[in-house]
Amino acid sequence: MTERLSTSTSAGTSGAATGERLPPARFAYDRHTWKEIAHLLANLPAALLGFIYVVTMLGVGAGLTVTVIGAPLLAAGLLGARQLGKLERARARALLGVRVDEPSRLPLRGKGGFFTQLWMALKDPVGWRTVLYDFIRLPWGILTFVITLTSLFVLWPVLPFIARGLANADRAMVRGLLSPSDELERRIAELESDRGVVVDTAAADLRRIERDLHDGAQARLVNLAMGLGLAKEKLLEDPDAAATMVDEAHGEVKLALQELRDLARGIHPAVLTDRGLDAALSSVASRCTVPVKVTVDLTERPAAAIEGIAYFTVSELLQNVSKHSAARSASVEVWRSSDRLLIQVGDDGRGGARLDGGTGMKGLADRLSAVDGLFVVDSPEGGPTTVTAELPWRDREDANITSRASGPR
Repeated sequence: MTERLSTSTSAGTSGAATGERLPPARFAYDRHTWKEIAHLLANLPAALLGFIYVVTMLGVGAGLTVTVIGAPLLAAGLLGARQLGKLERARARALLGVRVDEPSRLPLRGKGGFFTQLWMALKDPVGWRTVLYDFIRLPWGILTFVITLTSLFVLWPVLPFIARGLANADRAMVRGLLSPSDELERRIAELESDRGVVVDTAAADLRRIERDLHDGAQARLVNLAMGLGLAKEKLLEDPDAAATMVDEAHGEVKLALQELRDLARGIHPAVLTDRGLDAALSSVASRCTVPVKVTVDLTERPAAAIEGIAYFTVSELLQNVSKHSAARSASVEVWRSSDRLLIQVGDDGRGGARLDGGTGMKGLADRLSAVDGLFVVDSPEGGPTTVTAELPWRDREDANITSRASGPR
């Protein structure tokens, strides 16, 4: 008996010494429990309001879709459903402690005309998920109201456990149907950023073409016109001098034509349109200052837009090889993997290429990301350098059908 008592005493002393204590007693009906009970009792009026709104909106909007006001009414109803979702998120945040981010607002301002904005509102996933939430909440609101009210008078000793279970189901509904999709929000932000990149790139290309025309071919054509005018004046007085001026004008015409061909090749090379990536990339490789091995393993041609981006990506990378790499050889490989077009350009040069190195790599990465592509540079100091680009594959026939469908009729 004494031994057992001493053992118990030493165990209690040891537990106290190590700081192990029983959790403090807490009253079952604390403020968190009362908040959950208040939320469950408020479910019925909130669910009734949401159900009436959704049924009225869908009934009126769907019934009037045969008229010109049906679709706008349905779109306005979805925008209103967004506001109901906002109120439900605020109620869950205040009473259930559920932290749910607000979804992004619909970017309706400045987005095309009326029909474009109407279509954006009609396909709004946030609005439709809120409609589903309000539609299924009425039976749940009745159930939680009845159970909570009954338990408050009959089953009050176990009401905290019942309230916690029902409140957890409410939390799951709010998180599942009223929270924004992280992937969707991320994708919207990426597309908005990519749109700005595409606009800036197009504006820069237009300025480059304008500058090349103004400083190159246009200046030569002006000199040509002046030379031919002087030759015309000297034709009778000094035929030999006039012939010399005509010869010089002929040389200016050749140079102007060459510059125009180079400019046209920079916009879209004819060989790419006529013969595809294999021939076009071989032509680019022939102009590189180092030997380039080109391997194109494609059984069919991609869409013209994807093909053009692939061509200019390889062209820019081979220019970097010529200017900066000090390589002895280079290689270009193009192949298709599932629904992606893969490009790999490598060289045995000195390496050290970076996206922020001032060699146009950052611009290439931005252009590829704007069309849902990837751009990866592996270039340690001392080489070798391997650049991998990935583009989405689109069939040429599908692209042509889309182009014809969107064109004038």
